[in-house]
Amino acid sequence: MTAYRIISISGKSGLFKLLTSTKSGIIAESLTDQKRVMAPFTGISALDEIAIYTYDEEIPLWEVFKKIAEKENYKKTISHKAGKNKLEAYFKEVLPDFDEERVYASHIKKIIQWYNLLEDAGILKEFLTQKEKENSPEEQENSPEEQENSPEEQENKKI
Repeated sequence: MTAYRIISISGKSGLFKLLTSTKSGIIAESLTDQKRVMAPFTGISALDEIAIYTYDEEIPLWEVFKKIAEKENYKKTISHKAGKNKLEAYFKEVLPDFDEERVYASHIKKIIQWYNLLEDAGILKEFLTQKEKENSPEEQENSPEEQENSPEEQENKKI
């Protein structure tokens, strides 16, 4: 399995596969049309660093994707263009205890859109398998996690 990071770039629609970094930023490839783009280091969010607020804890985004995938049998889900009430009702089925005061309809829309983009690109199952492996107790014992971001940067990546 190819280990790679899926990112969102501020100001650009869609998701990207991080290819490499340069002195001034990164080079990434669009999951939609495979076009390569250069972007500065600012405004980049790795999907595996994003968490969703619940009333009890923060759930990594990939775990939310896994819940959606299990509900939809690893197929596409509802459109991110569905109405606010429909999106919120659907998300409530997937993650019943999400914090409704901190997770907005715009967040849910983005989560649904990203899930469908991963499925369209044919890498949803691979992405989720990679994340499960990286977060298994055996993997965590063998490789201590390095903190790349400051606590402030980590807080900003929570939804």
